[in-house]
Amino acid sequence: MDEQTTTQVILQAEDLVKTYGKGDAMIYALNHVNLTVSRGEFVAIIGESGGGKTTLLNVIGTLDTADSGRVIFDGADLTGRKDDFLSAYRRRNIGFVFQDYNLIPVLTVEENIVLPLRLDNTPVDTAYLDELLEMIGLTARRHHYPHELSGGQQQRVSFARALIHKPQLILADEPTGNLDSKNSREIISILKNSIAKYNQTLLLVTHDGNIATQADRIFTMQDGVLTAYRG
Repeated sequence: MDEQTTTQVILQAEDLVKTYGKGDAMIYALNHVNLTVSRGEFVAIIGESGGGKTTLLNVIGTLDTADSGRVIFDGADLTGRKDDFLSAYRRRNIGFVFQDYNLIPVLTVEENIVLPLRLDNTPVDTAYLDELLEMIGLTARRHHYPHELSGGQQQRVSFARALIHKPQLILADEPTGNLDSKNSREIISILKNSIAKYNQTLLLVTHDGNIATQADRIFTMQDGVLTAYRG
């Protein structure tokens, strides 16, 4: 029996198409992409720059729209929804981790982490905040500012910020791209521990084959075509 028939499907991307340009100049960012992901799964997507990986993450995360196709998240069809709905949906269900840390320089570690909750007028679960700070190893630096942290520490803060609203899905776009090998291993370890502890789902884009091999499944993407990896 296929493993996905015995586990709950949380994400379905169905026949996604997105193109740029017209006529002979038209290129496919997404070329009829299909992907089904189960709750608690770690899926990695590898491939060269310009292959469509980031576009796929953005469409799944509703930061961008496809020309055609559907994104179904936890049974809800997100296709054609209004911007206000999608904005609230992202804040409450999806955690984004990018290559750039995007921390607010005038806010402390703790203030940066809880910012999404403040923007959503949601109370801070202080016990969970303390748990996250311990997980990323920055409890003693909770009142420090970004310029007082290393690159690896700043990425940990951005990761905790992505988790503060307890998202079901984490979308990570080259989260270790600016880090050395030691910090990269630590960030991936934190991600894996989080999805195991909170039954979250991780969809990660990376150029690092060593990171990709830690995933439950690996896909390659080239010229907008998503293919199961055959190593």
